[in-house]
Amino acid sequence: QAVYFGHVYNDQPHVLSVTGRIHQAMVTSLNEDNESVTVEWIENGDTKGKEIDLESIFALNPDVAPEEETAPSPETPPPPTPTSVKVNKIPKNRRTIAPTKNDTPSRDNRVVSTRARPAQPQQLEPAPPVQQPAQPTQAQTAQQLANARRKSNCVKEVEKLQEKRERRRIQQQELREKKAQEVDTTVPNYEILYMIRDFRASLDYRPLSTADLIEEHRICVCVRKRPLNKKELTIRDLDVITIPSKDVVMVHEPKQKVDLTRYLENQTFRFDYAFDDSTTNEMVYRFTARPLVETIFERGMATCFAYGQTGSGKTHTMGGDFSGKNQDCSKGIYALAARDVFVMLKKPCYRKLELQVYATFFEIYSGKVFDLLNGKAKLRVLEDGKQQVQVVGLHERDVKCTEDVLKLIEVGNSCRTSGQTSANAHSSRSHAVFQIILRRKGKMHGKFSLIDLAGNERGADTSSADRQTRLEGAEINKSLLALKECIRALGRNKPHTPFRASKLTQVLRDSFIGENSRTCMIATISPGMTSCENTLNTLRYANRVKELTVDTNQVIEGVRPNIHVVDQLDDDWDHLGSSPQRDDLKLLCEQNLEEVSPQLLTFHEAVSQMVEMEEQVLEDHRAVFQESIRWLEDEKVLLEMTEEVDYDVDSYATQLEQILDQKIDILTELRDKVKSFRSSLQEEEQASKQINPKRPRALL
Repeated sequence: QAVYFGHVYNDQPHVLSVTGRIHQAMVTSLNEDNESVTVEWIENGDTKGKEIDLESIFALNPDVAPEEETAPSPETPPPPTPTSVKVNKIPKNRRTIAPTKNDTPSRDNRVVSTRARPAQPQQLEPAPPVQQPAQPTQAQTAQQLANARRKSNCVKEVEKLQEKRERRRIQQQELREKKAQEVDTTVPNYEILYMIRDFRASLDYRPLSTADLIEEHRICVCVRKRPLNKKELTIRDLDVITIPSKDVVMVHEPKQKVDLTRYLENQTFRFDYAFDDSTTNEMVYRFTARPLVETIFERGMATCFAYGQTGSGKTHTMGGDFSGKNQDCSKGIYALAARDVFVMLKKPCYRKLELQVYATFFEIYSGKVFDLLNGKAKLRVLEDGKQQVQVVGLHERDVKCTEDVLKLIEVGNSCRTSGQTSANAHSSRSHAVFQIILRRKGKMHGKFSLIDLAGNERGADTSSADRQTRLEGAEINKSLLALKECIRALGRNKPHTPFRASKLTQVLRDSFIGENSRTCMIATISPGMTSCENTLNTLRYANRVKELTVDTNQVIEGVRPNIHVVDQLDDDWDHLGSSPQRDDLKLLCEQNLEEVSPQLLTFHEAVSQMVEMEEQVLEDHRAVFQESIRWLEDEKVLLEMTEEVDYDVDSYATQLEQILDQKIDILTELRDKVKSFRSSLQEEEQASKQINPKRPRALL
């Protein structure tokens, strides 16, 4: 793509490419700093470009070079005063240079032009009379002077350009040497590092401190940046995240121009709080979850969740510090919140309420709920007649102190579903929900849900050849979209909220719709340049959540969203085609057309149908198994009856026929459901091969 020459033919800029062809070029910009122009041309259907020094253009096109004023010699008469020449400057917008309409095609319309100044005539002393040969005509004299001046000016201009080039080379060499002293050139992308350092030097840093006031928000969104980890330090990754103040996060995204010049695109985000890489868990807790503890004592619901890519520090923030593979649970938000709950219980205003503290710990994995405090027993999520979500079979443990809570956290973390990823050797693949529940005389008084979400980038695993990985990604993708839309619906007071689109939002529904409820989101981000795309997705997601604020006037007046509910989840096999879950899923995807392609929607619908069928088949299989035990007992009685000498043969045959008819009917029905279930598995696999997801702004 290199350009060797920049010529002007027929008043148009042309270039000679490495293929030996001359192409008409397009001047895209004039670079006054380094005295060059940027040109582009089309070659074999591809756009190619290059910067060309003006000195090279002048050297190859002498008739384009700017002119210098020269005083006429005393031996020759002054030339006629030139008139003002109309000149077009090189445009800075991208267009092909062409002669101006109604202008004669002269060199004033070529790649480089200058504005000629009228020469000032000078008064010459009269020379003594000398015998001279025949004088040329005035036109011949003017032409000779013009030719001589043009030749002389071109030579001088080329010499000046050469001097400028040498000076510029010396300056550039000095600048490179200076940079080499300040920046380690052995670091990959050291040019980007130097640009980031220059940018940061111009900032006024005012980080968050304990002296800052804690503001009250019904929906609070903050961002936490972690330090570079061992893997990033090993590959000498760059830190591209800057947090200059208590509520601002800046991302220095590396970019590259057409001419391969690298530059930074500094993107700025603003949140309620921004925590840099030196912030401790205690500091994060002070501004995020701590203000929510009082909410549950005032008969309210509170929710705090950590969101971000795998390896960004979610589990560290919620669960506690890691020392190798060991985790200190006493320094996580789970334990810190429990500590303050027991402190609040001792206050006189709450001691008289005689509140009891309970804790639950469960995970949501691939659309299924498992109790982490009861051997990962599988649980069902239903809605009762009072529009309350019930996690059937979930064990609530009575806790008396912070130490009891720490033991439960250790037990739950030890059996949480995890797996190895490129970002983390021990990555969480499920949403972990730890709840602190206050009860008064057995009735719910308040509930604090603390959630460690699965990595947001795992939502992209929807086209994997492995079905389990596809289901993981589909559930994570769906639940994160549903979480965002539920908060959006609350902020806009929409008549319908798609809670049933995912198990996560279904479980947390009462925490969102309560009149006295508060939510806090902690978006954790990785600082490395290799994680820049995922970091931007996390920040965009968090930014969209914060934009969806709640109308406090309507909350004070007691206005509640009109949630469409049913008494219980519909388990009827005949209604699977239009279940509330899939209706909410369709609504969810329609509200996120920029993030969900039609093929991805079809895939999610296939997964939703498959999961519902799976649950129904398993439940029916259990029922058939229990019924089979009863059949065995009945058959045993019949067989014992036949051992009698005079047993009633007709009664035996009648009862046996009834048992067999029941078996045939129930087993046939179960067999048909299994066939349908196998068909749904094939539909899910086919839909996964057709996925063509759009590039999301905030997720995946």
